[in-house]
Amino acid sequence: MSAVTTLVDDYLAAWNETDAAARRALVERVFTADAEYVDPHASGAGTDGIDALIAGVQQQFPDFRFTLAVAPESHNDRLRFSWHLGPAGGDPIALGLDVVTLAGDGRMQSVTGFLDPPAA
Repeated sequence: MSAVTTLVDDYLAAWNETDAAARRALVERVFTADAEYVDPHASGAGTDGIDALIAGVQQQFPDFRFTLAVAPESHNDRLRFSWHLGPAGGDPIALGLDVVTLAGDGRMQSVTGFLDPPAA
């Protein structure tokens, strides 16, 4: 498994992890201390802000899961991948594309999320 695939798997695991301590460990493994996350509805800065953002999304969508929709593609210090959000075994309520800038140590420095409505 490539480092990029592992990073994306850990990223999605962080969004799905409801245990606060385990989620925080994943956030620190995935993101640099000064990382930034932004999408059309939310933003978070640093591991504290990103961890709080994820906790808020989990409260808004309890029992929903993020799953990889399209495998990661990367070049230089850039990475992109698509994901779904929905109930386990159900149709997604959201589709997204994340564009990432990687730090020199391979962790995420910035994430810009784009959201699409699910297909009718």
